[in-house]
Amino acid sequence: MDEIKKRSWLERILIWRMRHISEKQLMLILSVIIGILAAIAAVVLKTSVHYLEGWVRSVPGAHIGNWLFLIFPVIGILLTVIYIRKFVKDDISHGVSKILYAISRNKGVMKLHNTYSSIIACTFTGGFGGSVGMEAPIVSTGAAIGSNVAQAARLGFRRTNLLIGCGAAAAIAAIFKAPIAGLIFSLEVLMLDLTMASIIPLLIATVVGAIFSTIFLGEGVEFYFALKDPFNYGHIPLYILLGVVTGMVSLYFSWMNSRVESSIKKIDHPYKRVIYGGSILGILIFLFPPLFGEGYYTMRSMLSGQPEQLLEQSIFGHLVDDTGLVFVAFMVFVLFFKAIATSLTTGSGGIGGVFAPSLFMGGITGFIFSRLVNLFSGWKISEYNFSLVGMAGLIAGVIHAPLTAIFLIAEITGGYELFIPLILVSSISYLTVVYFQPHSLYTKKLAQKGHLITHHKDKTVLTLLNVENVLETSFDKVRPADSLGDLVKVIARANRNIFPVTDHDNNFLGIVRLDDVREIMFDRSKYDSLKVHQMMIQPRATVSFDDNMDTVMQKFRDSGLWNMAVIDKGKYKGFVSRSNVFNIYRKMLQEVSED
Repeated sequence: MDEIKKRSWLERILIWRMRHISEKQLMLILSVIIGILAAIAAVVLKTSVHYLEGWVRSVPGAHIGNWLFLIFPVIGILLTVIYIRKFVKDDISHGVSKILYAISRNKGVMKLHNTYSSIIACTFTGGFGGSVGMEAPIVSTGAAIGSNVAQAARLGFRRTNLLIGCGAAAAIAAIFKAPIAGLIFSLEVLMLDLTMASIIPLLIATVVGAIFSTIFLGEGVEFYFALKDPFNYGHIPLYILLGVVTGMVSLYFSWMNSRVESSIKKIDHPYKRVIYGGSILGILIFLFPPLFGEGYYTMRSMLSGQPEQLLEQSIFGHLVDDTGLVFVAFMVFVLFFKAIATSLTTGSGGIGGVFAPSLFMGGITGFIFSRLVNLFSGWKISEYNFSLVGMAGLIAGVIHAPLTAIFLIAEITGGYELFIPLILVSSISYLTVVYFQPHSLYTKKLAQKGHLITHHKDKTVLTLLNVENVLETSFDKVRPADSLGDLVKVIARANRNIFPVTDHDNNFLGIVRLDDVREIMFDRSKYDSLKVHQMMIQPRATVSFDDNMDTVMQKFRDSGLWNMAVIDKGKYKGFVSRSNVFNIYRKMLQEVSED
């Protein structure tokens, strides 16, 4: 009874809204609500991770160089896995990829638990030192808030995706106090269409997210820097070279991430995976303390001109001079092992993203590059500027988002004095990466499965369609032992010209075409002697139930057929026809293209 009352109450609100609030006004109102909720989610996660990490660091006698830190990552990942397996009971890893999948294959629908589950899981992972970023879980949470708000408001596919973008954009804006970067992230990474109908809600959500995050956390939401050194046009050749270097480091990060995750996931038992991966991670953090957590402490130390802080709790601290080559070698090892540490964290079952690790590795790459130039050449360049620009290079290369990288660093530095080197390094890094790897870490697996949505509306509609959407089951089946007389009776009542042949277990054996039996179907002398298995043929092509629509359309083109049988593990499911595909395609194209 309560459920009926609740439903009628919601329905009354929806009816009132339809009468008094236009669709455009509704989108503006919802963008404000989503911006506030996404900012709150960002504040909750960042604050919870901050306090848990502070508690972990303050355990009596347990500093980074302490042996206890060998087990802290294991504890964090173990708590995460237990929470997911016992309470969430769903896969919440790879948050941005899950958003893209929801947009591409699930009509923008994200489950309700996604509005909070990543926050809790990521708190365990990051608070105990997991070497991942908080940004992807926050973005996933913001997107899930947008999706669930859209579902409650009974919005269509296009507007649901827009609100998903609003949630993701507001989350980025809330983390970095960078509304333009948040807006561009949604357009560039989530591949939303840029129209006047979409730009205003996105802008409102990002501004609201940034404002509310600032109210709760102050101006320095994540980190904030004022430029210290002016841009020198004479250093442009070095920035170009840095772009190539950051592109190569991005390729290394992507390659290592895929390699380590695929290797550790070969361990079938989830808790063995936690022990194995978490233990290696603990050893790496023990040897190289900058690998602990997100890494923003390391970035702040480098950008504040105090890199010696990175050695304070390291077992190598007494051996390393922060002004010489040994320190550069130490940072090279940190750079090398950061990709492994991040991959071990996520591969073992931890929840987090690659956004902060990309910034971390970019900052270190820029620092190492500039330090080596200052040590071995006649140039005297700003290590501060090159570290900042290196961050943009890794973001552009790893997540294939050069515009996001440019505006993010420009906004967090409080100005656009580095705009030219940011454009140079981000563009060159991106071009270097896409030459070898056309898809980012977020999109690689989706693209391999044909599940990646694009800005091209025709391809977008194909990704939204699947075989189940276009399946037709109104075909009369026949058995191989049936006679021609039996087949004629089926033909007499059928409105199709193709008849699938199956056995008693529904295994697909072949088809009988009306055109092939038309000349003999009236020869009564053959009604009993001629059997279906003598008349059936094997079709030139069939469709698997899990084929994507690109594959289906390619099979139509290659075979020249107008109808193809759909088979699932040998079982007959139905047929797909060109005409039905085109009809549904046209309807969905109109929905996707609506303003």
